[in-house]
Amino acid sequence: MKNINTSPISGTQELLPEKQAIFNSLKTKINEVYESHGFFNIEAPILERTEVLKAKAGSETEKQIYNVYKTAEEKTDSTEALRFDHTVPLARYIIEHENNLVFPLKVSQLGLNFRGERAQKGRFREFYQCDIDILGRNSLPISYDTDIISTLLDTYNSFELKTPVIARINNRKILSGLIEFLNLQEKSSEIYSIIDHSEKVSPEKTKNSFTEIGLSENDIKKILAFIGLHGERAFVIKNLNSLNINNELFMSGVSELDAVLSLLEATGYTTQISADMRIVRGLDYYTGTVFEFMLPEYKEIGSIGGGGRYENLTSRFSSNHSFPGVGGSIGLTRLFFVLDEYGLLRDNHASLIDYAIIPLSNNEIPYATKIAKALQDQKLKTSLIMTDKKLGDKISYATKFAKFGIIIGEIEANSKTARVKDFETGEEKVVDAKPLLTNSPSETPHSV
Repeated sequence: MKNINTSPISGTQELLPEKQAIFNSLKTKINEVYESHGFFNIEAPILERTEVLKAKAGSETEKQIYNVYKTAEEKTDSTEALRFDHTVPLARYIIEHENNLVFPLKVSQLGLNFRGERAQKGRFREFYQCDIDILGRNSLPISYDTDIISTLLDTYNSFELKTPVIARINNRKILSGLIEFLNLQEKSSEIYSIIDHSEKVSPEKTKNSFTEIGLSENDIKKILAFIGLHGERAFVIKNLNSLNINNELFMSGVSELDAVLSLLEATGYTTQISADMRIVRGLDYYTGTVFEFMLPEYKEIGSIGGGGRYENLTSRFSSNHSFPGVGGSIGLTRLFFVLDEYGLLRDNHASLIDYAIIPLSNNEIPYATKIAKALQDQKLKTSLIMTDKKLGDKISYATKFAKFGIIIGEIEANSKTARVKDFETGEEKVVDAKPLLTNSPSETPHSV
């Protein structure tokens, strides 16, 4: 019987070593792809001034901020809080270090964020967010939107999932221009919300929702035709142009969407991209390109990442310069939960240990230690098993976390050999370990 509740706090993730190894492998892959695309990693503090966080937070987000009290007696408003995303810290970072940064600036941020929202299955209060952003000073070419989307697609592809990821891409200017053309600006937030939820309800429910906010039959017909456009670039762009929406903002958005999709096609992502007028993204600061990633065979999962272009990241902190940018994010904690829950991760993502060194007795430990050290010097994950148990028990233990076992008995120690066992196939062979012990950089026990 427990003397105290030792279960993790609701809304936090706690994994067994085998699952943690897979989670860490995904995090490593994300960082590697981000770096390969030229993003510089930065790490802002988890603690931020409360006034900085509230500068961006809306009323709902403010309720979710984890305030930090430095003393038990401090009952008033705290001056410090835990960050709830990477966007606000990045904006503060840009203002603080502007004179020492080179623009366009490509940065990545991988770390924990905290939100005091109601915990539920697959949604966490403590979670890893893996962001990339590209920022310009006063201007940023539209082609950088493609850089963000292609980087994130390459990241998902590096996971070697059992089903491909699709990027659904839109441009907020298109819908904004349509709303201007229909003279419905006063109802824009309600229209955005209805479109954003349209895939989760029936077409009839979506139509009724437009009726309930006072839209005419003609306006509803135009908007429904609009959100029905999704698929290949050529099809969607052609049909958008055929709507005859004489609005500058609308036409600008169509042109930008066409440019982004065309460049992605030229880069080779044709089968993994789709133009989709249903993607509007809920955050207010997106002003142009918006995108979400999904697994089309598992639509019930919903979005597994997304992002978009924003006009000025730092507007709430400074008016000296504008910093337009484009960014995207992978919520790794939720993504891992979903992929694991649906069995979409391949079995070869990670192994805790490459080699388990198994000496038969204490007499072989000195030689076994040399083998282990040589492997560790080659950056191979290696563990030395020194328990006082039978060989069968040691092997049974090692198979739970290692790819290979290296069995060292008196014969192996005297002859400077090693008996290598592949735990997956059961194959076992004796190899000469002398090349390994002489620090030959390419030699490992199963290759010599």
